[in-house]
Amino acid sequence: MLRTRFSALAMSIAAGLSCWAAAPVEAADQPAPVVPYFAPPFRSDCTVHHFREGQAPDLNGYPEDPLCVEYAKRDITVDNGGAVRFLLAEPARFAIALPKCAYWQQDHWSVQFSRGDVPVVKWDGSYWFDKGAGQAAARLRHFAIEGQPATFRQAAKAVRPYSAELASYFMTYGSNGSGGGYAGSGPWDPRCTS
Repeated sequence: MLRTRFSALAMSIAAGLSCWAAAPVEAADQPAPVVPYFAPPFRSDCTVHHFREGQAPDLNGYPEDPLCVEYAKRDITVDNGGAVRFLLAEPARFAIALPKCAYWQQDHWSVQFSRGDVPVVKWDGSYWFDKGAGQAAARLRHFAIEGQPATFRQAAKAVRPYSAELASYFMTYGSNGSGGGYAGSGPWDPRCTS
């Protein structure tokens, strides 16, 4: 029973994270080096829009570019339908980012079986891209499994029996889950250059 419940939660997380596993655009011919995480250069141009648990953004309601958002994802819970609300909101959350030249998302994840349980997994994320500069970065911090701080290697090992895809995703964040940046050498989308 526990394995089935964990497997369902792992699949929910993997579905939500899969949008960030793929690059938003094609990279230039010459690969640029991966560097330690750095905050988006456009951060001073941001007005951060905050979204509640399970709240999907209006796809036509945020015309600014760069677009900066913060999502509450702390109620990915089976017993109260939070996991379902999370899954229903994720397609719009992903779709709002696609047309933007510059996008920064911060989010706060917590996955548990029932309200009041110690989270099975928990973290804070920061992900951004700038198609004109050919740059992107992602970082997950404060990662914990069942209330205990964990590295992403430990997280990958813990979830691999339930979801190889989610385990592989965790491993892309490098040692101790510090995250990384991609300092591009040219634009990914010519319409985004100044």
